[in-house]
Amino acid sequence: MGVTCVAQVPVAEGKSVQQTVELLTRKLELLGAEKQGTFCVDCETYHTAASTIGSQGQTGKLMYVMHNSEYPLSCFALFENGPCLIADANFDILMVKLKGFFQNAKANKIESRGTRYQYCDFLVKVEYGPCVIANDCWNLLMEFMQSFMGSHAPGVPSVFGTKHDSVYGPADTMVQYMELFNKIRKQQQVPVAGIR
Repeated sequence: MGVTCVAQVPVAEGKSVQQTVELLTRKLELLGAEKQGTFCVDCETYHTAASTIGSQGQTGKLMYVMHNSEYPLSCFALFENGPCLIADANFDILMVKLKGFFQNAKANKIESRGTRYQYCDFLVKVEYGPCVIANDCWNLLMEFMQSFMGSHAPGVPSVFGTKHDSVYGPADTMVQYMELFNKIRKQQQVPVAGIR
């Protein structure tokens, strides 16, 4: 596990999503990156059940239950504006038992999947493996992303602001995916069953 930067790549003007992905993969392959299998990150949203909200008319809190193929034995539960719980993969079964407290937001599952590339110490999706301190490798990550994303390389992820001099972990990556998924959901006017 290294430091990861999760970013949305805009669709190239006049191109489809698939054509944009093909352009990026060609650039990566020209750099010398090699395919290393696939990856998948999914997110299912739960909201606080009406019976637990109370009578003050409060809105329910959200919880995001996420899986990442990089961590196949783990399940991540991220609470809205709160902590990230890293649990056993069977956490999903527990969520069924907690239906009196958390209800699944129907048709609100989203996922990111694709081919995983390796270029030296970098994994693309973009992760720099040898370093675990975000502040120590951000400039290197940015330079690498600009080599194939150009001006579409992202700015500093928000999670880096709180983790700049401390050890970066899997929960920090999942927070970035959650932020990206929420951004995509806001861009969509209808519930999304899955995004590639």
